[in-house]
Amino acid sequence: MHIVADENIPLLDAFFADFGSLRLLPGRAISAADVRDADLLLVRSVTTVDRSLLADSQVRFVGTCTIGTDHLDLAYLNEAGVAWSSAPGCNARGVVDYVLSSVLTLAEREGVDPATRVYGVVGAGQVGGRLVSLLRGLGWQVLVCDPPRQLTEGGEFVELQRILETCDVISLHTPLDAGTWHLFDESRLDALRPGSWLINASRGAVVDNRALRRLLPQRPDLKVVLDVWEGEPQVDVELAALCELATPHIAGYSLDGKLRGTAQIYQACCRALGLAEQVRLDDLLPPAWLGALTLDGSADPAWALAMLCRTVYDPRRDDADFRRSLIGDEADRRAGFDRLRKHYPVRREIDGLQVRIEGDSPRLEALVKALGATLL
Repeated sequence: MHIVADENIPLLDAFFADFGSLRLLPGRAISAADVRDADLLLVRSVTTVDRSLLADSQVRFVGTCTIGTDHLDLAYLNEAGVAWSSAPGCNARGVVDYVLSSVLTLAEREGVDPATRVYGVVGAGQVGGRLVSLLRGLGWQVLVCDPPRQLTEGGEFVELQRILETCDVISLHTPLDAGTWHLFDESRLDALRPGSWLINASRGAVVDNRALRRLLPQRPDLKVVLDVWEGEPQVDVELAALCELATPHIAGYSLDGKLRGTAQIYQACCRALGLAEQVRLDDLLPPAWLGALTLDGSADPAWALAMLCRTVYDPRRDDADFRRSLIGDEADRRAGFDRLRKHYPVRREIDGLQVRIEGDSPRLEALVKALGATLL
């Protein structure tokens, strides 16, 4: 069996070496010629998989080690009888960590208590749903907009207009499709409340990047965090300069999330081929560099929240690395974008942290539990 895979997918040898030969390529460079003799194609979000790529191939399974599938032509794959799978939820925790740490950074810079803000989460799937649970676990006020879920489930979902009118912090977690392309267009960006924070860690085109670039010089009260960009790996340098935090599509790039994505595609591939699973992710996960922390029961909960989150992940490093890459001509910047992703440093997830509290502190215990860390 011949396998073509994005070179940035981790643990490919561990999971797939027994399937046959592995050919690793840069994801953006995978071509029809490369996959002509392949049986399996394993990708991430940068490879467009459609008829033009697969029509002359013998590929019978496509796996994307990502939550999203907007880079896959699912209608064609189904029509052609090609089995496929994504990795739903694989990096959801990493994105939640990114959003929470970004909020804490903005709160510090603005000198405000994040607990006093009203949060709006647009899209309550794998990522958005977990973010909502965490924020509510912290006791923060959250409104949720998810029209597809509202249609099928009812419940306490609200319209997007109410999010715009009510929320001080808006975090976007929708898939990219015809209904969400430029969901935040010029009119909705104009409608943001004074002093709002807008965070996009979903897909770049959910926000009209040009409209946002035009707006921000006129609205210095707005603070924007962008991890995703229209036209990646090309980035609007002027827009990046106007953002409070700017990063190269790495919100979900925790080591745990990437390894989880590979494991989920391995499991899906085994099911598609009728094979028994021989490899377990738990046997491959490396130990965390920071295994446990001890807090005194008298610690201030606000300090503890910021310390625990930043100990595991601080977005300011990624922001600084990204800004240093936005030099040279367009080709240099595109290469820099992919280089930062390819050589991304090891980062773990907050729910893998163990926390011990010395003394009695119900507030700290509730905080640790809300973060998803393990209370010793």
